[in-house]
Amino acid sequence: MTVADHHVVGEVGFAAWQSSDTFKGVDLSADVLERTRKAYEIFAGETKGDVWLAELDGKIAGWCARDGVPNYISDLWVLPDHQGRGIGKALVLDAIARIKAEGHLTATIHTHRSNAGAIRLYQRCGFVIVWRGIEYSKSMGIDLEKVHLEQFLT
Repeated sequence: MTVADHHVVGEVGFAAWQSSDTFKGVDLSADVLERTRKAYEIFAGETKGDVWLAELDGKIAGWCARDGVPNYISDLWVLPDHQGRGIGKALVLDAIARIKAEGHLTATIHTHRSNAGAIRLYQRCGFVIVWRGIEYSKSMGIDLEKVHLEQFLT
């Protein structure tokens, strides 16, 4: 990823986040939406972790990241028009392969409890739910109902 990609990565992440079913029917305040948009905007430039891009026709269609714990997949975002084409699955499987190659025994990923599409994808990739509960989102500034998933790497 180049510095020139940072802005596009933020746009892709925010567009994918907005398109998910997670907050359908939930009235998020303008402040929460703006905090979230800004978090995506600055993520690529500030992360100390790895970010992988998926491109179609020379344009970023999605991305995956590890930020923080080396066996934790912190982000997976695919543009709404490109969802359902296997891009997210390919990014997750690539992240798992990298985590395994580094010698980690598990891979972990978290999502919102109502993000059924993401949970299905992660389960198809071999993850199982290991925790459900409330977690504070720093980027959104609110408590969220979350699901943690884990995969043993053998």
